[in-house]
Amino acid sequence: MDIINTVYAQGTGTPLVLLHAFPIDHRMWEEMAELVGQGASEQGMEPVTIYAPDMPGAGACPIPDAQSTGEQAEDGAYTQALDRLADAYVDMLRAKGHDRAIWVGLSMGGYVALAVQRLHSDAVAGIALCDTKADADSDKARRHRIDVASRCERDGDVEAVMNFAHPQPNDSTIKKSPRFVKNFENWIGEQTPEGIAWRERMAAGREDQSDQLGLISTPALVLSGDLDPSSPPEVMRPLAAAMVNADVEFVEIADSGHFSAVEHPQEVSQALLALVRKVRSAQ
Repeated sequence: MDIINTVYAQGTGTPLVLLHAFPIDHRMWEEMAELVGQGASEQGMEPVTIYAPDMPGAGACPIPDAQSTGEQAEDGAYTQALDRLADAYVDMLRAKGHDRAIWVGLSMGGYVALAVQRLHSDAVAGIALCDTKADADSDKARRHRIDVASRCERDGDVEAVMNFAHPQPNDSTIKKSPRFVKNFENWIGEQTPEGIAWRERMAAGREDQSDQLGLISTPALVLSGDLDPSSPPEVMRPLAAAMVNADVEFVEIADSGHFSAVEHPQEVSQALLALVRKVRSAQ
């Protein structure tokens, strides 16, 4: 897989690798990444290297061909694509001269971070799981992903996922703001239907990775918005509790939904800087 990587900052030591959510791209990290750099300077820390690679079909990142994607299940899910993406990210990291990174995954990005832990634990110096899950999709959720992918491919547009930009009554103050809605409408509108479909099929075909939580032995962060409809604190606290071999911190962000790093970048940046300090102290 060809990976397009955005370098937000060049610092010292172990880099942060920010893995974005669905159905957007690396731009969701822009404000948060800037705050990480500012916070490190204000706290007297050495500058932090920050990478934000796009997933296939997101941003300018190309969609892999069928051979690179791997096997496809009868229902259309890609059963090897997540692992191959994790391999590609680790290859990217090593091509930049790093053996290890702090992998930060939000939502779908969290699936990839756990796949890196499962396949390349030697490349993990720290891990942050934000508004995500470790288990595989339920049958209903898997069918929904495949349906979304099929609609995007059939209709040639991304209307099937534009709902991510529009707030619901119980959403956070930030998600209800015109600025948030406009940004997300723009970000989603600039995705391709084929790219949306590829990522949905990848996520649908992923395996349960819950067994990896107990194998994590590095500093770790588990973070959840208190208004997240799919990965709320009651879902994510057990992930932290399962990390019995890790130095793990659980952080709950108030008045925050699923896209915590976009909704409250200051709070998320501070939690990640605390994780960076732990990783640096452990080295």
